[in-house]
Amino acid sequence: MTIPDLARFNSAARACEADLVAFLRDMVAIPGESCGEGAIIARIRQEMERVGFDETRVDPMGNLLGRIGSGRTVIMMDAHTDTVGVGDPKEWAWDPYRGKVEDGYVYGRGSADQRAGMASMVYAGKLIKELGLGGDYTLRIVGSVQEEDCDGLSWLYILNEDGIRPDCVVLTEATNLRVYRGHRGRVEIKVHLRGRSCHASAPERGDNPVYRAAPLILEIEALNRRLPSDPFLGKGTIAVTEVRSLSPSLCAVPGACSLHLDRRLTAGETRASAVAEVRALPGAAGAEIEVPRYQEPSYTGLRYGMDKYYPTWVLEESHPLVRAAVAAYESINGAAPEIGKWTFSTNGVASMGLMGVPTIGFGPGLEEVAHSVNERVPIRDLVEAARFYAAFPLVYLATVERHG
Repeated sequence: MTIPDLARFNSAARACEADLVAFLRDMVAIPGESCGEGAIIARIRQEMERVGFDETRVDPMGNLLGRIGSGRTVIMMDAHTDTVGVGDPKEWAWDPYRGKVEDGYVYGRGSADQRAGMASMVYAGKLIKELGLGGDYTLRIVGSVQEEDCDGLSWLYILNEDGIRPDCVVLTEATNLRVYRGHRGRVEIKVHLRGRSCHASAPERGDNPVYRAAPLILEIEALNRRLPSDPFLGKGTIAVTEVRSLSPSLCAVPGACSLHLDRRLTAGETRASAVAEVRALPGAAGAEIEVPRYQEPSYTGLRYGMDKYYPTWVLEESHPLVRAAVAAYESINGAAPEIGKWTFSTNGVASMGLMGVPTIGFGPGLEEVAHSVNERVPIRDLVEAARFYAAFPLVYLATVERHG
């Protein structure tokens, strides 16, 4: 399947560039950390309606669902609408919420992670409507919430509660315009060490759990060095990301100390195996070990919790969805894309990892600039991604029909 008039298609995509940049700058100017996405959702919905989407709605959790078409095959594309914060404002060389345009880039918090993908999806919808690229498919463009706090949570809600079961999902997280087919999973682990508090003037009267945490931290560091690796996904990792003690006073020995661990899971690793490895460390003897549960309310006030376990997922390179993504790229570029995987985690942990819906990624920008003070996205990538998203549905239909 190819685009019937590629020259017209390319011309229409190039004509969207100024609007794409303006829309992305508008989005960057709206702060929207997890649980506070209401304003950015409203702005995206306004743009969807302006360019001609057939339907837009916001579900009870606050996820935005835009629709084009009403065919039998359901294709969903996702961009999370929340961002991380800016950290220390003095680290930034420019206003992180201004959406600076310079040297062919849009700069600012959320420019690459993940509002560029949203801008390109919305204008792909415009191209589909304008060029008559509809077919026997329903395209749902999703603006999901709370991903930075709890990746996958919004998609658990969408797939379990919204009554939608897609045939495939395309994630628009940054891939540098490559086709990605998976990433390592992760699990958050808390280790609680209990001691006995006392006045710090006589520490021998108590039992300081911070001192017992010290050798355990070194054991965790050593564990990281011996974790297994996978040829495609890479190595499993573990890192201590927080140490916290509970003390009644700064002049008292604490009665408890907790470690927070970030455990990245490569192929074959699971929640159970990761927890068992920590439990087996000598320094963890007698410790309480748990996988915490996320239960923060969304900006609508709805609570929809999940354990902080995000499974590893990989789609085989021979899968029809990967073939379709490659074919869509080739149909508009005349060459095959690179195929790879993310280093970080995405909503694919739910769409495919937990719910089994075939999922791939294709997005504008570089993964490496996410969460950084140099966050930016090439303007060229915005147009290229919009072309891909507009071409994908018809190519997917043809590929699935051919390969089954």
